[in-house]
Amino acid sequence: MKLVHIVGARPQFIKMAVVSRAWRKCGEEVILHTGQHYDVRMSQQFFDELSIPAPDINLEVGSGSHAQQTAAMLLGIESELEDIKPDAVLVYGDTNTTLAGALVTAKLNVPLGHVEAGLRSFNRQMPEEINRVATDHLANLLFCPTQQAIDNLQHEGVDTGAYLVGDVMADALFQYQSMAEQKSKVLQELAISPKSYILLTLHRSGNVDNKDKLTDMIHAMKHIDKLIVFPTHPRTQKMLSQFQIDLPANVRAIKPVGYLDMLNLQANARLILTDSGGIQKEAYLQAVPCITLREETEWVETVEAGWNCLAGTSSATIIEKVRNFTTPQERPALYGDGHAAEKITDILVNFQPTTRED
Repeated sequence: MKLVHIVGARPQFIKMAVVSRAWRKCGEEVILHTGQHYDVRMSQQFFDELSIPAPDINLEVGSGSHAQQTAAMLLGIESELEDIKPDAVLVYGDTNTTLAGALVTAKLNVPLGHVEAGLRSFNRQMPEEINRVATDHLANLLFCPTQQAIDNLQHEGVDTGAYLVGDVMADALFQYQSMAEQKSKVLQELAISPKSYILLTLHRSGNVDNKDKLTDMIHAMKHIDKLIVFPTHPRTQKMLSQFQIDLPANVRAIKPVGYLDMLNLQANARLILTDSGGIQKEAYLQAVPCITLREETEWVETVEAGWNCLAGTSSATIIEKVRNFTTPQERPALYGDGHAAEKITDILVNFQPTTRED
């Protein structure tokens, strides 16, 4: 059985790493990289660190508007899938790569699996939300990380092909956390000690492309009496420069880091401020308090469990949450047993596709 993984952004490389490792024991695979993330620190470094086979295909799409990116991906993916003739395709998460892969695969009548299906922020202003919903309604197999994801799909009338498998990002963290502790030297290189800093990440277009929001969030950092370590996404760096926003003295901007260094920075942070869905979840798994710089989250379980809170982008609210947010003693297991990739592989191997109806 020939499986194609379609990936393009750093969270997808991590998710694919654990699925690929499980899949290689039972079938052939092709890795198609759209090139949505093309910076070495955002792409190649992850393949090297996680021992993922080099992509068989790289479309090198690069940056551009949503329409430009997606259109280029559609053309490239269609051409490659027509040559490869896969038995199934997997797409991951909620990026433009996810949507483009799903659209092409569905049109070609190839069985499609969506890893991390069923997540909803219920904010249609987020491009990621549109990508999630469309992909879920195109996929034959929906690999859900939580019961809430299953429930979301059922509410939308999707009652077949959905499986509660757990979270592949949890698989990855369980597999790589000890390696990060052993190999990562990022704290030594930055000359910082555990729990002496707050970790900040910003990359969502709705946050960083909006001058008022970005200004307000950065202004809040000035009033937080702690060192803030800020691995700066290329998109965010571009917008900071374009909007002429200066970082406060307590914010230490660093270049994007690899997965192992990021795990280590997260695990040793006193607190995490982020607009990333994946980091919210990893913070929970690592028992690190998290404040989300958004009005909503697709990882609602972390909020309900009391380890994550929503602060939006208001400077006053962010400052108040940083000063007063506390976490409970309990931290229930939410995201599976670390074997989601094996469950996905078993389902794929035993899947009997039916012909799509137009």
